[in-house]
Amino acid sequence: MELRALGWWWLLCAAAALLACAQGDPASKSRSCSEVRQIYGAKGFSLSDVPQAEISGEHLRICPQGYTCCTSEMEENLANHSRMELETALHDSSRALQATLATQLHGIDDHFQRLLNDSERTLQEVFPGAFGDLYTQNARAFRDLYAELRLYYRGANLHLEETLAEFWARLLERLFKQLHPQLLSDDYLDCLGKQAEALHPFGDAPRELRLRATRAFVAARSFVQGLGVASDVVRKVAQVPLAPECSRAIMKLVYCAHCRGVPGARPCPDYCRNVLKGCLANQADLDAEWRNLLDSMVLITDKFWGPSGAENVIGSVHMWLAEAINALQDNKDTLTAKVIQACGNSKVNSHGSGPEEKRRRGKLALQEKTSTGTLEKLVSEAKAQLRDIQDFWISLPGTLCSEKMAMSPASDDRCWNGISKGRYLPEVMGDGLANQINNPEVEVDITKPDMTIRQQIMQLKIMTNRLRGAYGGNDVDFQDASDDGSGSGSGGGCPDDTCGRRVSKKSSSARTPLTHALPGLSEQEGQKTSAAACPEPHCFLLLFLFTLTLAAARPRWR
Repeated sequence: MELRALGWWWLLCAAAALLACAQGDPASKSRSCSEVRQIYGAKGFSLSDVPQAEISGEHLRICPQGYTCCTSEMEENLANHSRMELETALHDSSRALQATLATQLHGIDDHFQRLLNDSERTLQEVFPGAFGDLYTQNARAFRDLYAELRLYYRGANLHLEETLAEFWARLLERLFKQLHPQLLSDDYLDCLGKQAEALHPFGDAPRELRLRATRAFVAARSFVQGLGVASDVVRKVAQVPLAPECSRAIMKLVYCAHCRGVPGARPCPDYCRNVLKGCLANQADLDAEWRNLLDSMVLITDKFWGPSGAENVIGSVHMWLAEAINALQDNKDTLTAKVIQACGNSKVNSHGSGPEEKRRRGKLALQEKTSTGTLEKLVSEAKAQLRDIQDFWISLPGTLCSEKMAMSPASDDRCWNGISKGRYLPEVMGDGLANQINNPEVEVDITKPDMTIRQQIMQLKIMTNRLRGAYGGNDVDFQDASDDGSGSGSGGGCPDDTCGRRVSKKSSSARTPLTHALPGLSEQEGQKTSAAACPEPHCFLLLFLFTLTLAAARPRWR
């Protein structure tokens, strides 16, 4: 009988201890909320919302419903504040990335445009003295050519080969008129145009310029466009609003510790990562195409160097034009004889005529300018920056947790796990929407991807295809990217295993989700059970003692 009485006494003690663990120590009812008042007031909220001491928390909709320092109005204010803080942090990260991309874009874009401007300036300074009326009376044709080259570089819908072909045709007609001003009817000019390809009036200069300029301008403009597209994607993704489920999870992560009366407890690292991976699941799906784009941009810079590289060709357009006019002057008599033979106009003087013949000038010899090293430095800096931002989207949750969320340096009994101070047991989720199916902190519908972000993934694919085409020297402007970004239309110039190569170490965060020690609860279940939740070790010990006591008090049957 005494043993049974002792058993019942243990049973009552254990039950009382469990009740205290679940609902809070009665002594804690009078615990001051002064520290919470100070923090709440510092954020600009009215201190009249804050109770002097902890109150019962049945009114809470997000935080655990134990004794609390938060009223309903405080919880709502802090929830809105936590959402704005995350949005601000995301915008800050996006603006920093946009600034990095803009710096690289402006530096390289300005350099290429300066090369073209310097080429035109040299032409305007040298050609009048070297070619006289052959240039001055046709200066507009040369200005128009440079204007069209600028438009093409800036992304205008021009076919560069056709633009060059039309320039040479117009120039031949104008120059032949000057060399033979006494004739040339429209019919004769038509005949001249038809014979131009066979006559090669400008030597090999048109063909060489076409081959080199096409590859050089395509490479230069696709790289600059890639930087622009990347920046635009970042800007548009930054405008995607946070889901309501994310807002609740962020509140629980950042401020429910204050409501719980432990404002000094900082979020457990893995807890913070799971919340942010759930909130930014759609953004992480940008990772694969983002990497493909940056890899292709790094690769296209190989086309900037050498005799046929973008720097040499864009800065030397005037030299090809000078070579062409030199060839025309050298072969004028032979060209005239062939024209007479083909077009049969006896009025053409095969020995030349007009004042230009009397003032024949010498050949123009121009020397190539040596590289200043400016582009090499700009490209080297750009490639380093592109490597640094390759994992931007999948590293964003960890970056925000470390820099913006005041995350605890270690996962131990002193960090905030969403319910109380204590260790956080669930595993960290993988990256991307599909890996959030079992996220214990944020309810994510993996069947409903964000359409804005899907559109940006498509833009990344389109730009990657352009870069892969540019690597092969082709001007590819896809209107759709329904393929998987494998580079169709690249002309075989850039194999997938080359364009898609990684320039940074492989991330290990794309692992599949693991089975969790503590499965996540739904929102309703969390509200019902959060007050009774007791993850501290001493509570588990009390539960164990309670079970033993109940067994000891049970009557024995023989």
